Amino acid sequence: MSKTCTVRFDNNKYSVLSSAGRPVEIHAYADRIIIRQDGVVVGEHARCFGRNEVIYDPWHYVLVLARKPGGLRNGAPFLGWVLPSAMEKVRRKLKAVDDGDRQMVPILTCVLTDGLSAVEAACQEALEHGVSSAAVILTSWPAAAIRRRHDPFHSPGAGAGS
Repeated sequence: MSKTCTVRFDNNKYSVLSSAGRPVEIHAYADRIIIRQDGVVVGEHARCFGRNEVIYDPWHYVLVLARKPGGLRNGAPFLGWVLPSAMEKVRRKLKAVDDGDRQMVPILTCVLTDGLSAVEAACQEALEHGVSSAAVILTSWPAAAIRRRHDPFHSPGAGAGS
């Protein structure tokens, strides 16, 4: 795996999760390739039969954005990336704010733990209330409800006196 979180196969490069850092196995099929590390899938793409192409999955690079939020605007994996409707509207609104990229990063990161549908619902709820800040979206009901299921310290009844 390269420093750019890609693996080379058959004259093309395919992205893998940025957390992968050691050797990987590539399983090639007629229509797709699956990249595994220690038995865990770290990348899956439709197979490309061109030459010298780079195939990105932007979700593979979300964790990198925590260190380099400007990559959201200028990074090759994110060029032309279309998010689900409400998330895309939030992203467009945040582009007009000085720290918009920094605000968008935790929203995208939340997808990795809470799931795309929960974050999309949280963005939709915020937009319905005329808000697009990350602080509001990340504490809104859909995203917070999923976090509470995973975090026993924030479950109903948890805490002092229970």
